Formats: sequence, C-alpha cells, structure tokens
Amino acid sequence: MNGIHDLGGMDNFGIINREENEPVFHDDWERQIFALTIAAFPAGYCNVDEMRRTTECIEPAVYLRAKYYQKWLLTLESIVLEKNILTQEELDSGRSIRTEGGNLLPAVPDEMIQYAMSNPVSARVEKEIEAKFQTGDKILAKNLNPLHHTRIPRFIRGKRGEIIQDHGVFLLADTNAHGGQDKPQHVYSVKFTARELWGEEAAAKDTVCIDLHDDYMEHLPN
Repeated sequence: MNGIHDLGGMDNFGIINREENEPVFHDDWERQIFALTIAAFPAGYCNVDEMRRTTECIEPAVYLRAKYYQKWLLTLESIVLEKNILTQEELDSGRSIRTEGGNLLPAVPDEMIQYAMSNPVSARVEKEIEAKFQTGDKILAKNLNPLHHTRIPRFIRGKRGEIIQDHGVFLLADTNAHGGQDKPQHVYSVKFTARELWGEEAAAKDTVCIDLHDDYMEHLPN
C-alpha cells in the first residue's frame, strides 16, 4: 500500500542522530517485546509478511512518533487481537481472563527458540520454478499501487533497471501477508541508476539495488 512507512527516496525528515555505543535494548520492555515477537513466528501465530502488513496499518501520526520497538508492540497487539489469541480486555488488564476459546497454540519449546536466536533462518523456498528473468536483462518496474502489502517501493515504480543477481525462490509477500494462496517465485537484485530515479542532477556513477519479485517487473528490449 502507499503509506507513510514507505520512506524510500523521500527527504526533508530532519537529521538522523546516531547514538554512539548504542545498546541493543534501551529498556527491559524492549527486550521483552523482541522475545515475544520472535517467539510468535515459530509458534505459528504469524509470519514476517503479516507483521509488516500490520505495521503499515499503524496510524501515520502514531507511526512517525513511535520508537522502533513501540512499532513492534503495536503490531504484536494488533496481531493477537486479529487472530483471537487475546481479547482487548486481556490486553488492557495484562492478564489472561478467558478460561476457554481463543486461538491458542502450544508454547514454543526452549530449544526451538534457542535455535531461532542462534541460527539464520532462510525464507528461501526449495522449489523448482522457472525464472522469468536472467542476469543482464533490462526491466521496467511495474507501476503497482495495491491497497494491500507489497514489497515494491514507490520510488522505483515505472523506472528502468537491470537484473544483476537471482536470489532464488521465495513466497510473494503480497499474498503471504494476507493469508492468501502461496505464490512462490524468483527474487532478483535489480540495479537502478541514480539518474533514472532522480533525474539528471543525480550523480552519474551512483546506483541503487533493490530486491524484486517476478511479479513486480516486465521485460524491456535489450
């Protein structure tokens, strides 16, 4: 969707103040939200695309003011309400009230959490699917403006690029974010020149690489 979360290519948001020796977590509640969110994935409550889709639905004024882990908290609260894992009353009170009902799943074993925290978990799909594009192909990023989650950023839509790498097969985020039918397809690294994106005043040698699904592109004549 087109929302305030899609900040790529935008400017005039002020200076980014870099914190020297920044800790991983500033407060204990951030540590807790990180742990709860990571546990939600292997427990089967949601996937990463659903989390991103839900984050995009945060009210824009709230999104811009919220700190990083505040966004995680708001997203997780929306997910557990949407999936009927908790009720609003339970969230407000901070304790479980229902004695039955709700889409509760078994707790994640400790060893599974330890594995998820200590090992990279690939989202690649091990499935043989023919690639629509090859390295060196010239492409046009489609001008898509769906009212749902998508991974094609606004600032490259309708722009010309070149395929520089095939990353393999992954689920299309647009459908996976909404519980739709799996749509595995290739994802590529696509290079765009700065001048293609921002005009002739941009640096001639600068480029931007974006990872894009098959469905986000169409061929241009070489």
